[in-house]
Formats: sequence, C-alpha cells, structure tokens
Amino acid sequence: MFNASEMAPKTTIPPVLVAFAGQGTLPGIPIITSVTCCFILAVLYVGSLYVWSTKHNRDHPATIKRRFASVSVVMLFAPFFVWYFSSPELLSEESFATLLGFRSEGLWQAVVIPYGLTMLLFMGPIFVNCQNESIGSYFDVDYWRGCIHNIIWVRNHVMAPLSEEFVFRACMMPLILQSFSPVTAVFITPLFFGVAHLHHIAERLSLGVELSTALLIGLFQFIYTTLFGFYSAFLFARTGHIVAPFLVHAFCNHMGLPDLQDLWQQDLWRRVLAVVLYIVGLAGWILLLPIATNPSIYGNTLYWNVS
Repeated sequence: MFNASEMAPKTTIPPVLVAFAGQGTLPGIPIITSVTCCFILAVLYVGSLYVWSTKHNRDHPATIKRRFASVSVVMLFAPFFVWYFSSPELLSEESFATLLGFRSEGLWQAVVIPYGLTMLLFMGPIFVNCQNESIGSYFDVDYWRGCIHNIIWVRNHVMAPLSEEFVFRACMMPLILQSFSPVTAVFITPLFFGVAHLHHIAERLSLGVELSTALLIGLFQFIYTTLFGFYSAFLFARTGHIVAPFLVHAFCNHMGLPDLQDLWQQDLWRRVLAVVLYIVGLAGWILLLPIATNPSIYGNTLYWNVS
C-alpha cells in the first residue's frame, strides 16, 4: 500500500491526543471539496425526510414508510460523492468497498469488541433496566417477532442507524479524512450529524410544543447527537468498518438516555449498586477505549495507521 506519510505533511497533535494519533494521512483533496460534499449530503438526507406532503406525524406508519423510501434513495446516491471527489491515487490503491468500510479483515472483531465496549459504558442503565424488565424476553422468539413487525422499532433500530451511519460515516468520513488528520476528522463530521437532527425542533413546534421548550430540547439533542457522532466517527476511523458504528448506534437507540428518575425509584442498595455501576462503566469505557479500538486489532492501515 502507498506510504501516506510521504504524500502529505504530518499534523501536529496535542499531547492529550497522542495515544490516538494516526501516523499518516490519505492522499489529499481540497478542504472546500470535502466540506461542501458533506454539507450537501447532510442537506440531502434531512431534505429527503420532508419531500413528502403528509398530514401525519413522524410516528405514523405512512410517514415512516415514505421516509424509508426517500432515505434509501439518498443512500444509493451518496457513494457517488466518494467515488467522484476522492483522490485518484486513493481510488487506484484501495477498493471502493474498503473506503466505505465494507471489508472482511477484522470483521468479527468490529462486530464484537465495540459493541461490548458500549455495553460496558451502559452497565449502570442495563442494571436498572434488568430490575424493571425480564431479561428473558430477549431470548423469546415472540418478542423479536413483535419487534420485526413494529415499524417504529424497525425505524429506530435498523433503518435510522443504517442510513445515518452509511451517509454520515461511510460516505462523509472518507472525504473528510482526505482533507484532515484522523483526529480532526473525528471532530468535524459529527457537527454535520448534530445539525442534521435540529429539524426535530420544527416537528415539535408543529405538535404544539412551546418555542422555548422546543429550542431547549433541540439544543440538548444537538449536544447529545454530536457527542455520539464523535464516538461513532472515532469507531469508523479506528476500525475501518461501518458495521461497528452501525451496531453501536442501534444499541444506543435501544437504550436511550439513562433514566435518572427510574434510578432513584430503586431501593437503597440497588440504587447504590446502580450508581457504582454507572461510575465503573464510564471509567472502564474511558480506560479501554484506546485499547479496544487499536487499529491493529482490525487490520486497519488505511484510515488510522499506527506504528
């Protein structure tokens, strides 16, 4: 494979990020090209949700089915941005599927390790959920049959993670990584992802939510989705697989935000144990993040080379 470090100057990285530093960069394309492409993709994705004229809300089956169709069109169109605007040197050295994060090397690691790492982060909420719901339901065929036939569940756990990760990670990250270092790219693309979720403000206003409340919720959602975007982009750059952020996204959608009210409704000892698990899970996730996402585990020498 080409020696990327000889084709582009190295980026100076703050000491706090040295543990995550990539040792090279991809063949370059102009910053204006990569950023403009990402902006257009974000607009196309959000715009596809509103091309339909409907009187129903976002959770109505008719609305969901139409949005499935329109985002599918965007997913078909998005890879052409990567193919057309990528550096010819890069396209000659790497397969197009690899650029999008579809490859066999390190696949099972990309399926198992990031998912397990994210479960560690949610150890506290998982414990609380187990107090309220029977974990045995996850081994019940009827439970999964009901999920598959629930179009809202399919949207939240399959179509939304799949379409968002494909457009915002598989198609945006390869372009941004040709203009910026891996660390910088991880902090840029989530901004498009966060802004793309601000359209929910308009949806809340249409439902009669007060402007101040809608803006506050919108700001919180922007922060939350941007933070998740950092993590998801980091997983894509470190593993070189799209399956890792997709599965993690689906899991996070399933878990949702931690319900602190539910936490304090537990009896004292369970509450104490849950708080300990919250802290241990977060600390363990921070400690293991650079280790569990080491690119060498996944055979990733394209997006985040390590010495």
